[in-house]
Amino acid sequence: VRESGAILSIPTYFFLGMIFLTVIVGFYKLTSGSLGSVENPPQLDLVVFQPITWFLLLRAFSGGTAALTGVEAISNGVPAFKEPKSRNAGITLIWMAVILGIIFLSISFLSVQVGAIPSETETVISQLVRTVFSGSNALYLAVISATTLILFMAANTSFADFPRLSALLAIDRFLPRQFTFRGSRLVFSWGIVFLAFVASALIVIFKASVTGLIPLYAIGVFLSFTLSQTGMGIRWYKCGRLKPDEELIEKGSILHFDTKWRIKMLVNLFGACATAVVTLIFAITKFTEGAWLILILTPSLVALFYAIHRHYIELAGKLSLNHIEAKPRLSKQRVIIMISGVHQGTLAALNFARSLSKEITAVHIATDLEQTEKITQKWERWVHDIPLVIIDSPYRQLLHPLVAYIENAALESKPGEAITVVVPEFIPQRWWHNFLHMQTATW
Repeated sequence: VRESGAILSIPTYFFLGMIFLTVIVGFYKLTSGSLGSVENPPQLDLVVFQPITWFLLLRAFSGGTAALTGVEAISNGVPAFKEPKSRNAGITLIWMAVILGIIFLSISFLSVQVGAIPSETETVISQLVRTVFSGSNALYLAVISATTLILFMAANTSFADFPRLSALLAIDRFLPRQFTFRGSRLVFSWGIVFLAFVASALIVIFKASVTGLIPLYAIGVFLSFTLSQTGMGIRWYKCGRLKPDEELIEKGSILHFDTKWRIKMLVNLFGACATAVVTLIFAITKFTEGAWLILILTPSLVALFYAIHRHYIELAGKLSLNHIEAKPRLSKQRVIIMISGVHQGTLAALNFARSLSKEITAVHIATDLEQTEKITQKWERWVHDIPLVIIDSPYRQLLHPLVAYIENAALESKPGEAITVVVPEFIPQRWWHNFLHMQTATW
């Protein structure tokens, strides 16, 4: 973590240095009267004049709040901090908020002064920087390069935090257990691959339009803020009801009495109310621009999480040893062996089956009458002690009739009886030989 943090800090400080240089030079030129305005600004495709109403203000407010998100990434990365983790993370959070406030307000103010125009063809920052540095020179390219790098960093934040979050959900049985798997590089590989797939799909579906993607992002973010702040408010309320020497052990945390529980609870509940208002504003003002999708997707995902949770709970109940007095014993084994022909490989597989059980049944799916006749004749000649079941498949299907036969055998099995299915497989000496065979055993 320390090594990767050192590498990622280089583009971060490079971005901060170039942006602060732009802001300082911009304010210097503004006070000296030499700032000027944007040359060759992008053309507005459509200009609609309308009176300033509460709806318009709320719409602008909802757009502005999305630009302030990202600071919360610190909360997801608290486990990566040195001790005391919460204090170090809190200090970092304050620094991030201060830096964000200075940069955001400064860029917004200077952009208005130079007459920058929001556009899909050139960003506001690009217009501001080439105005401040008087053209597309080396300084302009340095700022744009730093901005590009920081956007890569912003994307990396999701790939660092989502796999952690999905692993926590998977541990609590709300996501598939695969999300808890750590790969050879000590990261949650399944979460990274899944996020890459979903992110790529969203870019294709929305044609990489930031305007279209922001509502999906913002509603999810502020809804998460509302839920987490509400949860913290409840936590402080529980702490306030404890005695000074009492502790309450909950899943994932231990609660102690806190003398400042009232003020902490009020701060969190105020934050929950503020973010809930932003969520509602975004849902209304951005409804037609894509917010309707997240309003449908969010409850659907919650329902999916609970369905996964129910499955794991039911499975755990069925596999539990709590209500079993003695270990179940296997009293009998029945072997079903699938054959596609009679040859040396078949005889080797039959010898293996004989080592498992005396009750063996060979099964052949008949898709060619002439081939089936040859197999029957060879079977009578080479095998005498094992019955051969021919299953006719008029539509030349292989898997369906075979699985149906195995399922029927399982239904007819007695308690303590196990069914073992043996599938002989031809293993070629060279990898490219696989393309010359049907790979029936694999399917």
